[in-house]
Amino acid sequence: MSSVKRRGLLFIVSGPAGSGKTTIITKLIDAGDFVFSVSATTRAPRPGEVDGVDYFFVTKEDFKDRIRRGEMLEYAQYVDNYYGTPRRAVEKQLEEGKDVLLDIEVQGALQVMQQMKDAVSILILPPNSKELEKRLRSRGTEIESVIQARLERAHLEFKYFTQYNYVVISKDNCVDEAADEIRAIKKAESLKSSRNTYIKESFFE
Repeated sequence: MSSVKRRGLLFIVSGPAGSGKTTIITKLIDAGDFVFSVSATTRAPRPGEVDGVDYFFVTKEDFKDRIRRGEMLEYAQYVDNYYGTPRRAVEKQLEEGKDVLLDIEVQGALQVMQQMKDAVSILILPPNSKELEKRLRSRGTEIESVIQARLERAHLEFKYFTQYNYVVISKDNCVDEAADEIRAIKKAESLKSSRNTYIKESFFE
């Protein structure tokens, strides 16, 4: 039998603030279902942050050079700083057979979808917009203008609903259920014949 190692799968996960995305992703990463892709940023490290663990901290000049060389899978600029996903780090993990998870917003997700046609995209949503607003307000950490801005952003991002391969509904107190649905997606994707061509090549060895 051939010793060819299965190439890892790339998963893009998006969801508005209040969708429960971060909690679900943390559960999957902690359980070892995926490896997390570390982003690069030009902002300064915050207390306790470690280079290569929380972010790859780079200069603006370095980041712009990476963009010009096509080394970023996706990137965006927020408050005079750049954030993005280094292509090389992701490719290395995929080649090692690891399933990589990108936690990125719709803008970045669309960029990755264009470059990585075999990526699996998942959109995490609350049951409805009223539930989303309820969750944002229940935090008690954001002023009204911020809440309204988040709701408006979620409305705009929802227009890209059909661009994603899968949608997972994050119900209240059902983190395990949502995580299991993503595991089921991963299992189904890993069994696709198009991802297992080495079997055809090695079957009669």
